[in-house]
Amino acid sequence: MTEQEIERIYNVPLRKEAMKVPKYVRAAKASRALREFLVKHMKSENVKIGRYLNQAILKNGRKNVPHHVLVKTIKDKTGIVKAELVGAPEEKIPEKPVKEVAKKEEVRALMDKVDSEAVKKEQQEEEKKKVLEQPTTEKKKIGIEIKELTKEQEEKIRGKDRPKRKDKKEMIAK
Repeated sequence: MTEQEIERIYNVPLRKEAMKVPKYVRAAKASRALREFLVKHMKSENVKIGRYLNQAILKNGRKNVPHHVLVKTIKDKTGIVKAELVGAPEEKIPEKPVKEVAKKEEVRALMDKVDSEAVKKEQQEEEKKKVLEQPTTEKKKIGIEIKELTKEQEEKIRGKDRPKRKDKKEMIAK
């Protein structure tokens, strides 16, 4: 524990605040009351509630919170207050192992992988260019011919027996 780090143990009362609200809101109100208590007593706005403390509040469900909890608080030199249930296991952050300098063989293997990926991307781009640069396909040509034929075939399909638009209007008018 450094000089600027403060460690304290509090017995935080939750009953008085939890009884002020409906049953279904009691756990949320209890956690707010805990946070307000710690802000007031530790003189810091930045309060972090630990996992085990949160589980202790919700142990009996959100409608039945404990009347009080025993809390161990630690205030860092930066002003962050961390609160945890007394007797809860401490969570240690695993240290990251120091990276060793990569061997030349590993570097070569990585370079080969990068080169092979680059070659694959280039091949895919070339295939896309080929597809886009090709002249109109046969299907498109057939489609154009069909469109041209449909104009000619419309007259054949309608036939001379059917009256055109003007003739219909004249027939209706008569």
